[in-house]
Amino acid sequence: MLVDMDYFFVACEELRHPEIRNVPAIVGSDPKGGAGRGVVMTCNYNARKYGIRSGMPISAAYRIKPDAVYMKLDYEYYEKISEKIMRTVKTFGDKFEQVSIDEAYIDVTKRVEGRPALEYAEAVKKAVFENAGIKCSIGIGPNKLIAKIACEKAKPDGIKIVEEKDAKSFIEKMSVDELYGVGRKTAERLRAMGYETVGQLAKANIAKMVGEFGSMGAELVRYANGVDDSEITENYAVKSIGREFTFEKDTDDMNEVEREIGRLGNDVIEDVKKGGFTFKTVTLKLRYSDFTEHLHSRSIKAASEAAALINTAKALYNENVDAEKKIRKVGVRVSNLASSRGQKRIV
Repeated sequence: MLVDMDYFFVACEELRHPEIRNVPAIVGSDPKGGAGRGVVMTCNYNARKYGIRSGMPISAAYRIKPDAVYMKLDYEYYEKISEKIMRTVKTFGDKFEQVSIDEAYIDVTKRVEGRPALEYAEAVKKAVFENAGIKCSIGIGPNKLIAKIACEKAKPDGIKIVEEKDAKSFIEKMSVDELYGVGRKTAERLRAMGYETVGQLAKANIAKMVGEFGSMGAELVRYANGVDDSEITENYAVKSIGREFTFEKDTDDMNEVEREIGRLGNDVIEDVKKGGFTFKTVTLKLRYSDFTEHLHSRSIKAASEAAALINTAKALYNENVDAEKKIRKVGVRVSNLASSRGQKRIV
Protein backbone atom coordinates (compact mmCIF):
# COMPACT_ATOMS: atom_id res chain seq x y z
CA MET A 1 0.00 0.00 0.00
CA LEU A 2 1.03 3.58 -0.65
CA VAL A 3 -0.55 5.89 1.91
CA ASP A 4 -0.46 9.51 0.72
CA MET A 5 -1.92 12.53 2.50
CA ASP A 6 -4.27 14.73 0.49
CA TYR A 7 -3.02 18.33 -0.11
CA PHE A 8 -0.96 17.87 3.05
CA PHE A 9 0.36 21.37 3.83
CA VAL A 10 -3.04 22.98 3.40
CA ALA A 11 -4.69 20.11 5.30
CA CYS A 12 -2.34 20.87 8.21
CA GLU A 13 -3.31 24.54 8.06
CA GLU A 14 -6.99 23.55 8.15
CA LEU A 15 -6.41 21.95 11.55
CA ARG A 16 -5.55 25.30 13.09
CA HIS A 17 -7.66 27.41 10.71
CA PRO A 18 -10.92 25.48 10.21
CA GLU A 19 -12.44 28.51 8.51
CA ILE A 20 -10.43 27.81 5.33
CA ARG A 21 -11.83 24.29 4.79
CA ASN A 22 -14.39 25.32 2.19
CA VAL A 23 -12.51 28.06 0.35
CA PRO A 24 -9.58 28.01 -2.12
CA ALA A 25 -6.42 27.87 -0.01
CA ILE A 26 -2.77 27.90 -1.06
CA VAL A 27 0.48 27.31 0.84
CA GLY A 28 3.53 28.88 -0.79
CA SER A 29 5.27 32.18 -1.27
CA ASP A 30 3.70 35.54 -0.51
CA PRO A 31 1.85 36.55 -3.72
CA LYS A 32 2.43 40.25 -2.96
CA GLY A 33 -0.52 41.37 -4.97
CA GLY A 34 0.57 39.41 -8.01
CA ALA A 35 4.22 40.47 -7.86
CA GLY A 36 5.44 37.54 -5.73
CA ARG A 37 8.38 35.55 -7.04
CA GLY A 38 7.93 32.07 -5.56
CA VAL A 39 5.68 29.12 -6.31
CA VAL A 40 2.61 27.28 -5.04
CA MET A 41 3.77 24.47 -2.73
CA THR A 42 0.34 22.91 -2.15
CA CYS A 43 -3.26 23.92 -2.72
CA ASN A 44 -6.55 22.34 -1.76
CA TYR A 45 -9.10 20.96 -4.20
CA ASN A 46 -11.19 24.10 -3.99
CA ALA A 47 -8.23 25.96 -5.50
CA ARG A 48 -7.56 23.22 -8.06
CA LYS A 49 -11.04 23.71 -9.49
CA TYR A 50 -9.75 27.02 -10.85
CA GLY A 51 -6.70 25.45 -12.48
CA ILE A 52 -4.21 26.23 -9.70
CA ARG A 53 -1.56 23.53 -9.25
CA SER A 54 1.51 22.79 -7.12
CA GLY A 55 4.67 24.23 -8.70
CA MET A 56 2.78 27.03 -10.44
CA PRO A 57 4.29 30.52 -10.04
CA ILE A 58 2.53 32.20 -7.13
CA SER A 59 1.94 35.26 -9.33
CA ALA A 60 0.00 33.10 -11.81
CA ALA A 61 -2.10 31.64 -9.00
CA TYR A 62 -2.88 35.16 -7.80
CA ARG A 63 -3.99 36.23 -11.26
CA ILE A 64 -6.36 33.25 -11.38
CA LYS A 65 -7.74 33.62 -7.85
CA PRO A 66 -6.66 36.79 -6.03
CA ASP A 67 -9.25 36.23 -3.28
CA ALA A 68 -7.91 32.79 -2.34
CA VAL A 69 -6.35 32.32 1.11
CA TYR A 70 -2.55 32.46 0.80
CA MET A 71 -0.39 31.05 3.62
CA LYS A 72 3.36 30.86 4.11
CA LEU A 73 5.11 27.51 4.51
CA ASP A 74 5.47 26.35 8.14
CA TYR A 75 7.60 23.25 7.69
CA GLU A 76 8.28 22.61 11.37
CA TYR A 77 4.55 22.49 12.09
CA TYR A 78 3.96 20.11 9.17
CA GLU A 79 6.80 17.84 10.30
CA LYS A 80 5.24 17.42 13.74
CA ILE A 81 1.97 16.29 12.19
CA SER A 82 3.85 14.05 9.75
CA GLU A 83 5.62 12.30 12.62
CA LYS A 84 2.28 11.51 14.24
CA ILE A 85 0.89 10.18 10.96
CA MET A 86 3.92 8.03 10.19
CA ARG A 87 3.88 6.44 13.64
CA THR A 88 0.27 5.47 12.98
CA VAL A 89 0.84 4.14 9.44
CA LYS A 90 3.88 2.12 10.51
CA THR A 91 1.79 0.01 12.90
CA PHE A 92 -0.22 -1.34 9.95
CA GLY A 93 2.68 -2.82 7.94
CA ASP A 94 5.25 -5.57 8.35
CA LYS A 95 7.60 -3.28 6.43
CA PHE A 96 7.45 0.52 6.32
CA GLU A 97 9.14 3.04 4.06
CA GLN A 98 8.55 6.76 4.38
CA VAL A 99 9.28 8.37 1.01
CA SER A 100 8.40 11.99 1.80
CA ILE A 101 6.89 14.12 4.53
CA ASP A 102 3.38 12.98 3.57
CA GLU A 103 3.58 9.51 1.99
CA ALA A 104 4.78 6.04 2.93
CA TYR A 105 4.70 2.49 1.63
CA ILE A 106 3.69 -0.42 3.85
CA ASP A 107 3.91 -4.13 3.10
CA VAL A 108 0.61 -5.68 4.19
CA THR A 109 0.90 -9.03 2.38
CA LYS A 110 0.56 -11.11 5.53
CA ARG A 111 -1.81 -8.67 7.22
CA VAL A 112 -4.54 -9.12 4.59
CA GLU A 113 -4.45 -12.92 4.37
CA GLY A 114 -8.05 -13.95 4.90
CA ARG A 115 -9.17 -10.33 5.12
CA PRO A 116 -10.28 -7.98 2.32
CA ALA A 117 -7.57 -5.49 1.41
CA LEU A 118 -10.22 -2.79 1.05
CA GLU A 119 -11.38 -3.29 4.61
CA TYR A 120 -7.78 -3.09 5.83
CA ALA A 121 -7.14 0.11 3.87
CA GLU A 122 -10.26 1.66 5.35
CA ALA A 123 -8.89 0.88 8.80
CA VAL A 124 -5.64 2.68 7.91
CA LYS A 125 -7.53 5.74 6.68
CA LYS A 126 -9.68 5.80 9.79
CA ALA A 127 -6.68 5.56 12.12
CA VAL A 128 -4.80 8.36 10.34
CA PHE A 129 -7.81 10.65 10.51
CA GLU A 130 -8.58 9.86 14.17
CA ASN A 131 -4.97 10.33 15.27
CA ALA A 132 -3.98 13.34 13.14
CA GLY A 133 -7.16 14.80 11.65
CA ILE A 134 -5.78 14.42 8.11
CA LYS A 135 -7.43 12.63 5.18
CA CYS A 136 -5.38 10.35 2.96
CA SER A 137 -5.64 8.30 -0.21
CA ILE A 138 -4.36 4.73 -0.54
CA GLY A 139 -3.18 2.79 -3.57
CA ILE A 140 -2.93 -1.00 -3.29
CA GLY A 141 -1.00 -3.13 -5.76
CA PRO A 142 1.41 -6.04 -6.21
CA ASN A 143 4.41 -3.70 -6.16
CA LYS A 144 5.40 -0.13 -5.32
CA LEU A 145 4.97 1.11 -8.89
CA ILE A 146 1.36 -0.01 -9.22
CA ALA A 147 0.52 1.12 -5.68
CA LYS A 148 1.89 4.58 -6.51
CA ILE A 149 -0.14 4.95 -9.70
CA ALA A 150 -3.23 3.50 -8.03
CA CYS A 151 -2.91 6.06 -5.25
CA GLU A 152 -2.89 8.91 -7.78
CA LYS A 153 -6.11 7.51 -9.25
CA ALA A 154 -7.64 7.24 -5.76
CA LYS A 155 -7.25 10.93 -4.92
CA PRO A 156 -8.82 12.63 -3.15
CA ASP A 157 -9.75 10.67 -0.02
CA GLY A 158 -10.11 7.35 -1.83
CA ILE A 159 -8.82 3.80 -2.15
CA LYS A 160 -7.81 2.08 -5.38
CA ILE A 161 -6.96 -1.63 -5.58
CA VAL A 162 -5.15 -3.16 -8.56
CA GLU A 163 -4.61 -6.91 -8.52
CA GLU A 164 -1.47 -8.43 -10.04
CA LYS A 165 -3.38 -9.97 -12.94
CA ASP A 166 -4.77 -6.55 -13.84
CA ALA A 167 -1.60 -4.49 -13.37
CA LYS A 168 -0.52 -4.31 -17.01
CA SER A 169 -3.99 -3.55 -18.36
CA PHE A 170 -4.45 -0.92 -15.62
CA ILE A 171 -1.62 1.23 -16.95
CA GLU A 172 -1.41 0.41 -20.67
CA LYS A 173 -3.87 3.08 -21.85
CA MET A 174 -2.32 5.83 -19.75
CA SER A 175 -0.19 8.51 -21.41
CA VAL A 176 3.54 8.06 -20.89
CA ASP A 177 3.75 11.08 -18.59
CA GLU A 178 1.51 9.26 -16.09
CA LEU A 179 4.11 6.52 -15.64
CA TYR A 180 6.21 6.82 -12.49
CA GLY A 181 9.71 8.10 -13.29
CA VAL A 182 8.67 9.96 -16.44
CA GLY A 183 9.01 13.72 -16.11
CA ARG A 184 8.10 16.38 -18.64
CA LYS A 185 11.36 16.25 -20.60
CA THR A 186 11.45 12.45 -20.67
CA ALA A 187 7.84 12.38 -21.84
CA GLU A 188 8.73 14.77 -24.68
CA ARG A 189 11.60 12.50 -25.75
CA LEU A 190 9.40 9.42 -25.60
CA ARG A 191 6.72 11.07 -27.73
CA ALA A 192 9.36 12.12 -30.24
CA MET A 193 10.28 8.42 -30.47
CA GLY A 194 6.64 7.54 -31.16
CA TYR A 195 5.57 6.40 -27.70
CA GLU A 196 2.35 8.11 -26.66
CA THR A 197 0.90 5.50 -24.30
CA VAL A 198 2.32 3.21 -21.64
CA GLY A 199 1.12 0.24 -23.68
CA GLN A 200 3.20 1.37 -26.65
CA LEU A 201 6.22 1.88 -24.41
CA ALA A 202 5.77 -1.64 -22.99
CA LYS A 203 6.54 -3.04 -26.46
CA ALA A 204 9.63 -0.87 -27.00
CA ASN A 205 12.95 -2.39 -28.04
CA ILE A 206 15.04 -2.43 -24.87
CA ALA A 207 18.36 -2.01 -26.68
CA LYS A 208 16.99 1.06 -28.45
CA MET A 209 15.73 2.48 -25.15
CA VAL A 210 19.06 1.89 -23.41
CA GLY A 211 20.80 3.62 -26.29
CA GLU A 212 18.57 6.65 -25.79
CA PHE A 213 18.25 6.79 -21.99
CA GLY A 214 21.01 4.58 -20.60
CA SER A 215 20.06 2.09 -17.89
CA MET A 216 16.92 4.11 -17.19
CA GLY A 217 15.63 3.04 -20.61
CA ALA A 218 15.37 -0.61 -19.58
CA GLU A 219 13.73 0.42 -16.33
CA LEU A 220 11.09 2.45 -18.17
CA VAL A 221 10.16 -0.58 -20.28
CA ARG A 222 9.86 -2.73 -17.15
CA TYR A 223 7.67 -0.09 -15.53
CA ALA A 224 5.52 0.10 -18.65
CA ASN A 225 4.93 -3.64 -18.26
CA GLY A 226 3.87 -3.16 -14.64
CA VAL A 227 7.09 -4.69 -13.29
CA ASP A 228 8.84 -3.23 -10.24
CA ASP A 229 11.16 -5.39 -8.13
CA SER A 230 12.22 -2.68 -5.69
CA GLU A 231 11.83 -3.63 -2.05
CA ILE A 232 10.21 -1.60 0.69
CA THR A 233 13.21 -0.17 2.54
CA GLU A 234 12.69 0.02 6.26
CA ASN A 235 14.67 3.14 7.08
CA TYR A 236 13.76 6.52 5.64
CA ALA A 237 16.82 8.73 5.74
CA VAL A 238 17.45 12.36 4.94
CA LYS A 239 19.66 12.36 1.84
CA SER A 240 20.26 16.09 1.57
CA ILE A 241 19.45 19.33 3.34
CA GLY A 242 18.96 22.60 1.51
CA ARG A 243 17.34 26.01 1.28
CA GLU A 244 16.46 28.28 -1.64
CA PHE A 245 15.59 31.94 -2.07
CA THR A 246 13.93 33.84 -4.92
CA PHE A 247 14.95 37.48 -5.22
CA GLU A 248 12.32 40.20 -5.35
CA LYS A 249 13.98 41.46 -8.54
CA ASP A 250 16.47 39.64 -10.76
CA THR A 251 19.91 40.75 -9.65
CA ASP A 252 23.51 40.87 -10.84
CA ASP A 253 24.73 42.39 -7.57
CA MET A 254 27.36 39.90 -6.41
CA ASN A 255 27.34 41.25 -2.87
CA GLU A 256 23.59 40.76 -2.63
CA VAL A 257 23.86 37.17 -3.87
CA GLU A 258 26.73 36.39 -1.51
CA ARG A 259 24.76 37.78 1.44
CA GLU A 260 21.89 35.48 0.55
CA ILE A 261 24.24 32.50 0.21
CA GLY A 262 25.50 33.27 3.71
CA ARG A 263 21.99 33.43 5.13
CA LEU A 264 20.91 30.21 3.42
CA GLY A 265 24.09 28.51 4.57
CA ASN A 266 23.41 29.37 8.20
CA ASP A 267 19.85 28.04 7.89
CA VAL A 268 21.13 24.78 6.39
CA ILE A 269 23.72 24.37 9.14
CA GLU A 270 21.01 24.68 11.78
CA ASP A 271 19.24 21.68 10.25
CA VAL A 272 22.53 19.80 9.85
CA LYS A 273 23.24 20.18 13.55
CA LYS A 274 19.67 19.34 14.58
CA GLY A 275 19.97 16.07 12.67
CA GLY A 276 23.41 15.29 14.07
CA PHE A 277 24.99 15.15 10.58
CA THR A 278 28.24 15.91 8.86
CA PHE A 279 28.34 16.54 5.10
CA LYS A 280 30.89 16.05 2.34
CA THR A 281 29.20 17.61 -0.69
CA VAL A 282 28.09 21.22 -1.18
CA THR A 283 25.83 22.17 -4.09
CA LEU A 284 24.99 25.68 -5.26
CA LYS A 285 21.91 26.23 -7.42
CA LEU A 286 21.65 29.28 -9.67
CA ARG A 287 18.49 30.05 -11.62
CA TYR A 288 18.88 32.94 -14.03
CA SER A 289 16.33 35.46 -15.29
CA ASP A 290 15.81 33.38 -18.46
CA PHE A 291 14.84 30.44 -16.18
CA THR A 292 17.90 28.38 -17.08
CA GLU A 293 19.15 26.58 -13.99
CA HIS A 294 22.64 25.32 -13.15
CA LEU A 295 23.91 23.16 -10.28
CA HIS A 296 27.53 23.38 -9.17
CA SER A 297 28.89 20.90 -6.61
CA ARG A 298 32.13 20.31 -4.74
CA SER A 299 33.26 17.59 -2.36
CA ILE A 300 35.09 18.59 0.82
CA LYS A 301 36.30 16.89 3.97
CA ALA A 302 33.52 15.90 6.35
CA ALA A 303 32.22 19.07 8.00
CA SER A 304 29.34 20.41 10.04
CA GLU A 305 30.28 24.08 10.42
CA ALA A 306 28.84 27.12 8.70
CA ALA A 307 32.20 28.41 7.49
CA ALA A 308 32.96 25.24 5.50
CA LEU A 309 29.56 25.37 3.81
CA ILE A 310 29.34 29.10 3.14
CA ASN A 311 32.92 29.50 1.91
CA THR A 312 32.52 26.56 -0.47
CA ALA A 313 29.17 27.84 -1.77
CA LYS A 314 30.56 31.33 -2.33
CA ALA A 315 33.58 29.89 -4.15
CA LEU A 316 31.25 27.90 -6.41
CA TYR A 317 29.33 31.09 -7.09
CA ASN A 318 32.37 33.17 -7.96
CA GLU A 319 33.85 30.45 -10.17
CA ASN A 320 30.70 29.63 -12.10
CA VAL A 321 28.36 32.62 -12.24
CA ASP A 322 27.43 33.86 -15.69
CA ALA A 323 28.14 37.57 -15.35
CA GLU A 324 26.07 38.29 -18.48
CA LYS A 325 22.85 37.20 -16.80
CA LYS A 326 20.88 38.33 -13.79
CA ILE A 327 20.01 35.80 -11.08
CA ARG A 328 16.42 34.97 -10.17
CA LYS A 329 16.94 32.29 -7.50
CA VAL A 330 19.83 30.91 -5.45
CA GLY A 331 19.94 27.69 -3.47
CA VAL A 332 22.41 26.02 -1.11
CA ARG A 333 22.34 22.28 -0.39
CA VAL A 334 24.52 19.71 1.40
CA SER A 335 24.54 15.97 0.75
CA ASN A 336 26.66 12.86 1.23
CA LEU A 337 25.54 13.03 4.84
CA ALA A 338 26.76 10.94 7.75
CA SER A 339 25.71 10.86 11.36
CA SER A 340 28.18 12.62 13.61
CA ARG A 341 27.36 9.83 16.05
CA GLY A 342 29.13 7.34 13.82
CA GLN A 343 26.21 5.81 11.94
CA LYS A 344 26.11 4.84 8.28
CA ARG A 345 26.78 7.44 5.60
CA ILE A 346 23.77 8.61 3.58
CA VAL A 347 24.51 9.66 0.01
